[in-house]
Amino acid sequence: MTRQLALLGSAVCLVLSAGAACAVDLPLRKAGLWEMKMVRTGGPMPEMTMQHCTDETVDKEMNNNVSPMAKQICSKQDIKKTSTGYVSDSECNVAGMSTTSHAEIIGDFNSAYTMKSTSHSEGGPSGMARDSTTTIEAKWLGACKADQKPGDIMMPGGMKINLKDMEKLKGLIPKR
Repeated sequence: MTRQLALLGSAVCLVLSAGAACAVDLPLRKAGLWEMKMVRTGGPMPEMTMQHCTDETVDKEMNNNVSPMAKQICSKQDIKKTSTGYVSDSECNVAGMSTTSHAEIIGDFNSAYTMKSTSHSEGGPSGMARDSTTTIEAKWLGACKADQKPGDIMMPGGMKINLKDMEKLKGLIPKR
């Protein structure tokens, strides 16, 4: 159960990262099933692969629901279009821990994209890694499976959450 909670927390961070970036004119992803492989160095989180069933409505709702949360915890969120994709810089504070992040997103939102993010944190629990790198490799797999609905995220170990339940996820974010 503890591992599942850690994975759910990682998914929340993923959603916040994607939502913060998507808040400024990133294209919506192609509807269907996306596989997202997340690799992080400099932290306790293991490599994990998730699948996300999405459609235009889910991506728009995710942007609309996550953006206000990100605005509450982030004093800076800049995103710029580049010749190869997008660059995002942010400064956020959650539960007394401040984090500065830089992300680069390349690829397209119809077949595959990669987001590479570097972060530096201050404060927070002692012994925690201060610098980390996260890479998310996303690829479109095709139509969602018959037992999936838009918003479903299939986590390792068979755990399923739905992004349309964003109100429940908001409660996982520590208060300042």
